[in-house]
Amino acid sequence: MNESEYIESNGFTALIKRTSRIKTASITIESGEVCVVVPHALDNERIIKLLDNKRQWIKDKIALHYEAQPTSNKEFVSGECFSYLGRNYRLKVNQGYYKPAKLINGRFSVTLFAGANNEDLIKESLLAWYEKHAEIKFNEKVKRYADIMNVKYNSVGIKNYKSRWGSCTAEGDITFNWKVIMAPNRIVDYVVVHELCHLIHHDHSPKFWREVERFMPDYLECKEWLKHNGARLEL
Repeated sequence: MNESEYIESNGFTALIKRTSRIKTASITIESGEVCVVVPHALDNERIIKLLDNKRQWIKDKIALHYEAQPTSNKEFVSGECFSYLGRNYRLKVNQGYYKPAKLINGRFSVTLFAGANNEDLIKESLLAWYEKHAEIKFNEKVKRYADIMNVKYNSVGIKNYKSRWGSCTAEGDITFNWKVIMAPNRIVDYVVVHELCHLIHHDHSPKFWREVERFMPDYLECKEWLKHNGARLEL
């Protein structure tokens, strides 16, 4: 697999996607990340010029994204702790050619260009890591519990919900809030079982909760944990 290509310009880092299917470059801002889709052979000097020309537009879009995000006390500096499956891992910020967040040897590691906008870039890099691993973990757990519960589902997706942990449609499309994977493993299991039980009962009736209890006898403890600790599951 080819390593992702990044260019640093005007205090932000842009992900470069090259393709032979287009003739002109385009810039998108998704979840605060700058992405430039360019013709395969376009040289970096012209990409940097494009970013310079669109600098104010890019900064305005990024600012709007962060204004819409929940407030956080995180400073995104070395030594700060971030949770994954209930365990805390310290962040190590390195300087050099940009490398997105990875969990290596018990630490989150991010490498940045010197002078880059550290807080915003580290946050987006960690968010991308969490979303990727949430998708992997939820797919694994849904498959395992669906077999145990003898239910059929259609798809598993990840979203950034503001006020819910998951959702399940009547067609069997299940989505989860990526933030759940910050919680202890048993809590993640509870959210998975909860949503799969909606394939049996599409409400929160007593029958639904009896079904949850059948597969997770300690569900009330998990439910209470989320009630009291859910607000802390935040970048």
